[in-house]
Amino acid sequence: MTDPGGLPLAAALMVLVAAVAHASWNAIAHDIDDKLVSFTLVGLGGAVCSLVVVAVAPLPHRDSWPYLLTSALVHVAYFALLMKSYELGEFSQVYPLARGTSPLVVTVLAAVFVREVPPPFELAGVLVVSVGLGTLVLAGGRPGRRDLPALAAAVGTGLTIAAYTTIDGIGVRASGNAAAYTGWLILLQSLPIPLYALARRRRALIRQLRPQAVRGLAGGVLSLLAYGLVLWAQTRGALAPIAALRETSIIVGAVIGTIFFAEPFGRSRVVATVVVVGIVLISLA
Repeated sequence: MTDPGGLPLAAALMVLVAAVAHASWNAIAHDIDDKLVSFTLVGLGGAVCSLVVVAVAPLPHRDSWPYLLTSALVHVAYFALLMKSYELGEFSQVYPLARGTSPLVVTVLAAVFVREVPPPFELAGVLVVSVGLGTLVLAGGRPGRRDLPALAAAVGTGLTIAAYTTIDGIGVRASGNAAAYTGWLILLQSLPIPLYALARRRRALIRQLRPQAVRGLAGGVLSLLAYGLVLWAQTRGALAPIAALRETSIIVGAVIGTIFFAEPFGRSRVVATVVVVGIVLISLA
């Protein structure tokens, strides 16, 4: 078991790199208009990379397989909800709400299932990050009734994030090898959406994939990198601060939404400062 109050510098740095990669692949997925095509390409990109990883890495320890298989199922639900969120709402609205929902829930789940109870400063950091990132949903103005379906899908996405983060935190520690666990997890979770797309679109799918193939597959590579780094960090530090630190990807997402999608930046600069305070509190804990 890891130290519930510990977050080594190397783990923190890798999570920050993962945050940038995560925001980038989500921006790619959002920018492709046909979301089924988008997530099919991300899945294919992740599957190809994961095949390389599982070919060279040892098998995860058998104790980790129940967690790995359960997480793969939760990830399928996550991708379905995320895809729906991006169909219904703006990137700079649904992305921060989905990501900001999870750290607090992870803190509770980690305390219950992993017995990782964060010290006061660390808990304060998680609270600041979660509240700060969650309020980014207001950057474009107060949500109206027509925004409720997108917000509901985003909250559901956040709950699945909290679930698989906790499951994988336990599973990767039992696996004996973070790379092996990552490879098998990404392979298993990446296949259902492409298979569903093939069954639904049939021969038309190949034609629809071609124009976006390079961007979409690159998104899949980034998704494996992003989560692989987080899983490695979970073998070195406690789940709650890693979950909170990971969600600083929303700052990157807010910038991407403004520069590339012409979405309003609004209060994001102030919230970003609040998030930095939260990160400092986590680091001092």
